[in-house]
Amino acid sequence: MEAIVYEEFGGPEVLRHVSGLAVPEPGEGEIRVRVAAVGVNPVDHKRRYGWVEAFYPTTFPAVPGLEFAGTVDALGPGVTGVRVGDEILGWTTTGAYAQYALSDLWVPKPAELSWEQAASLPVAGETAERVLDLLGVRAGETLLLHGAAGAVGSAAVQLAVAAGVTVIGTASERNHAYLKSLGAIPVTYGEGLAARVRAAAPDGVDAVFDAAGHDTLPVSIELMAGEKTRIVTIAAPDAEAHGIVFSGVIGDREKVREDLTTHAKLATTGALTLRVAQTFPLKDAARAQELSESSRAQGKLILLP
Repeated sequence: MEAIVYEEFGGPEVLRHVSGLAVPEPGEGEIRVRVAAVGVNPVDHKRRYGWVEAFYPTTFPAVPGLEFAGTVDALGPGVTGVRVGDEILGWTTTGAYAQYALSDLWVPKPAELSWEQAASLPVAGETAERVLDLLGVRAGETLLLHGAAGAVGSAAVQLAVAAGVTVIGTASERNHAYLKSLGAIPVTYGEGLAARVRAAAPDGVDAVFDAAGHDTLPVSIELMAGEKTRIVTIAAPDAEAHGIVFSGVIGDREKVREDLTTHAKLATTGALTLRVAQTFPLKDAARAQELSESSRAQGKLILLP
């Protein structure tokens, strides 16, 4: 089969497009998937650099990629409730940048969703839901969300707004109209952010969700008047130094399945949408990761094996 592999940590140049790899065989509780679409996420390049070994230890040669949408190709021992030929979306155990991958965590794909839409949901939806749960945001509260226009951020905006939460979302000005369309109050990040947030939320903010990680923690702590228990980051490498919770590991698997099923249904009605900015053939994975790392993409990047 064709796949993207890397055998050392480094920049995009360590990614190689190879063919002739053995098709993986599903083990107990696993299925094999013929991958139709792959979501490219910031964690992909962070894993490639070796920055998140504490959460995602690497065994070389490694195939990147966490989330996929595709068709069930084979069933491992003990698998029930799914058949060969079923369309699904979920997480892979062997790396999604490949024609075939193994999975032990998936849900059915609604027929109304395109492969690209389906592949954009697992990571963004799970991460958004997990952090909102950790923060315990409730109707009537105000949430400050850094990086609100990204895939995780925009998913979190929509889930929070639907729950009756007021969302102040930081983003570049080119994304302000998009955030307004999702129901958020946009503010421009950078110097003077604290004053802009206070103007947008004169009664203060109740919690902070950091999906950006670029010098966001000091200003978040300032805006929370030093209260750190309701600040969670998924992107700031210096979280521990600031005494802030870093959330980087997938949550309870049964809840993850339930949430992804719900998110997929919401996506079919337009109640949860993620922008797909660009698609790439599998061989151009390095280019896709470069664009992801630059933070210039206005939406989800998708690989098509």
